[in-house]
Amino acid sequence: MAAPALERPTATAGTQTVTMAKALNLGLRAALERDPKVLVMGEDVGKLGGVFRITDGLQKDFGEHRVLDTPLAESGIIGTAVGLAIRGFRPVCEIQFDGFIFPGFDQIVSQLAKLRFRSQGTVKVPVVVRVPFGGGIGAVEHHSESPESLFAHVGGLKVVSCSNPVDAYWMLQQAIECDDPVLFFEPKRRYYEKAELDPTTTPAPLFRSRVVRPGSAVTVAAYGPMVRTCLDAATAAAEDGTELEVVDLRTLSPLDLGPVFESVRRTGRLVLVSEAPAESSITSEIATRVQQECFYSLEAPVLRVTGFDTPYPPSKLEEGYLPDLDRVLDAVDRSLEY
Repeated sequence: MAAPALERPTATAGTQTVTMAKALNLGLRAALERDPKVLVMGEDVGKLGGVFRITDGLQKDFGEHRVLDTPLAESGIIGTAVGLAIRGFRPVCEIQFDGFIFPGFDQIVSQLAKLRFRSQGTVKVPVVVRVPFGGGIGAVEHHSESPESLFAHVGGLKVVSCSNPVDAYWMLQQAIECDDPVLFFEPKRRYYEKAELDPTTTPAPLFRSRVVRPGSAVTVAAYGPMVRTCLDAATAAAEDGTELEVVDLRTLSPLDLGPVFESVRRTGRLVLVSEAPAESSITSEIATRVQQECFYSLEAPVLRVTGFDTPYPPSKLEEGYLPDLDRVLDAVDRSLEY
């Protein structure tokens, strides 16, 4: 089910420069103000304001009955949210770090994903699970993982990932208004990057990808933290006369590959970029579908730049593990050599 269109605020501050962390905070605040059934819950989200301060000030302004500190038990957080959703609430659960989501995996996959289908649509479970994900912050493995492919594989779940403050603000509100469960992956290494936010503009639809930089030589598609890396690679490539077209996927389940297909039919080349391991991943699925839909347009194999098929390494080794500008540009050069 598509997320409903948000009503634009009628009386708000004008354009402001915000970090992604602040944009998420403002998005949660707007949702809490708009709908008294919206709740925020998780470990340290109340008095502390979350480990990344995403929920800072919300409990003070909305009260402990709407911004709830929970025990350190992800299964309990998700299970409680399922019950609240069945009773008409719209819970937003924060998982402190990506690797902490696995104690709640059973509740997400066995209950949250299935209830609406099991009830033939009569039971709605509008739960949003916020997941700070990915590396690049010098942390250990359980704080730096990219498990999004696991959840994109599960029928009944929607999976999205923002890449910039403006999308973070709007996509979070749209996810909260969606009647299906949404896993909302936030690139923690981008929390403090800034952009201009105008809360009176009309947001892009939630489950849609889009071209964020036009080009003609090679299509480069990414999501979450890697979109900025790809944009930086496009800027570097342009200095050598190579124009890369960058697509921000934004939605991982359902995938919206129309803009990718259209771009590949023009460029004839595709490089997919993700922090997640390559094996059985979202990039695998996209490569297969592009090959099926754009076979006669391709002038080179679809190439991927990803994390490696190993557990996340110690922080001192993460620069060699994570895709970076040089690895993206190397894949672009290899694609153009065909």
